[in-house]
Amino acid sequence: MKINLDDCGLHLRFAPLTLTRPVGNLRIGILTNDERWKTYLPEAEIGFITEYYLSGKFKSIENAIRVNASIIPNEDIVVAVLNLEENTVLYWNDIFIASNGNKDQKVQFTGQEPIQLSQRWHMYQKNGAVLEQDFDLITAGRKSQKLSNTNTLIGPVNRLFLEEGAIVEASILNTTTGAIYVGKDAEIMEGSVVRGGLALNEHAALKLSTKVYGPCTLGPHCKVGGEINNVTFQAYSNKGHDGFLGNASIGEWCNLGADTNSSNLKNNYGNVSTYSYEQNAEIKTDTQFMGVCMGDHSKCSINSMFNTATVVGVSCNIFGADFPPKFIPSFSWGGSDGFVKFKLNKAIEYSNNMMNRRGLNLTPEEIEIFEFIEKN
Repeated sequence: MKINLDDCGLHLRFAPLTLTRPVGNLRIGILTNDERWKTYLPEAEIGFITEYYLSGKFKSIENAIRVNASIIPNEDIVVAVLNLEENTVLYWNDIFIASNGNKDQKVQFTGQEPIQLSQRWHMYQKNGAVLEQDFDLITAGRKSQKLSNTNTLIGPVNRLFLEEGAIVEASILNTTTGAIYVGKDAEIMEGSVVRGGLALNEHAALKLSTKVYGPCTLGPHCKVGGEINNVTFQAYSNKGHDGFLGNASIGEWCNLGADTNSSNLKNNYGNVSTYSYEQNAEIKTDTQFMGVCMGDHSKCSINSMFNTATVVGVSCNIFGADFPPKFIPSFSWGGSDGFVKFKLNKAIEYSNNMMNRRGLNLTPEEIEIFEFIEKN
C-alpha cells in the first residue's frame, strides 16, 4: 500500500506551522497524520505531496493513492481508501478524501464522519476530539503500566494510559473530561494537576506543579511548566517555567522564556482577527479564543507578553518589555521597539546550538528550507 498525503492547496492556511512541514505532518491529538496512517496500516509507505521547497525532506511516492492530508482518518476512512478502485475519486459530501489513478469517477463516502482541519485554529479547537480517537487507536488491546499510589486519579481508569518507562508521581489526574496518555519515558512531575485530555508524547515532561486544562498535546521531547489550556506543541519545544499559554499552537524547537504569557481573549469578548499567510493580511475570524501561534525555531525572552491571536514566523528571536506586534515575520530579531532581520547564518547557528543539546543538527534539507523561507 502506497499513500501520498496531499496538502490540497492548504499549505499557507496552516502557516506558520506549515512553513517547515506539510499539512500531513502536523501533530494534533497524539499523532501526526503520517504516523496515524502508519498506525492503521503498518506495512504502508507514506509520502507527501507538498510545496516544492519542502519536497527534499518530505518526499512523495510514485504510483500512490492520493489522500487529503487535512482529513483525520478513522477506521471507516481507512477501509474506504484500501478498497478504492482504480481511476476512482472518493468524496465526503463535496470534500475530496482520496483518489486512485487519474480519472474522475466519483464515489461517496458513507462511513463514520471524519474530522477535518480547515483552519489553523482547528489545531487546538479540534484537538480534544482527535486526542480521544488517537487514544482509542493506540491503546486498543493493550495494558497500561500501573499508576503509582502517590497519585490521585479522578475518573475512569481506562481513560488513563502509561507507556513503558512513564513516570508520574504525587499528581492529580482527572480523566472525566478526557483521556490522559503518557508516552514512553515521559514524566509528570510532582504537584502537577491535569484535567484531561492530555497527550504527553515520548520523552516529554510536565515540570513541577504544572496546571493543565485539557485538551493539550505535547509532542516528543517537549518540556512544559506553568499553566496551559488547549495548546498543541509539535516537538522539542520548551515552556519550562510559570506563565499562561492558552488556545495556542507552538512549532518545533521553540523556547518560551520564564513567565511568558499570551492573551487568548479580547477585553471586549469579541471575535478575534489574526494574520493569514494565505491572504497576506489580517483577517476576521468567527473565533473568540485564540492565543499565540509560533513557527519552528522561534524563541522569546523572560517576561514576554503576546497579544491575543499573535502570529510568529519561523526562526524569530523576540525580547523586550512590551507587547510585540501581532504579526512577526520569519527571521525577525527584536520586540516592541522594532525588528531587524535575523541573519541566516546566525539563525542556523542558534538553531544548531539548541539542537546539539539533543544530539541533533539541522540537516542539509532543513537548511534549504531555512534558505527558502528567509528569501521569501
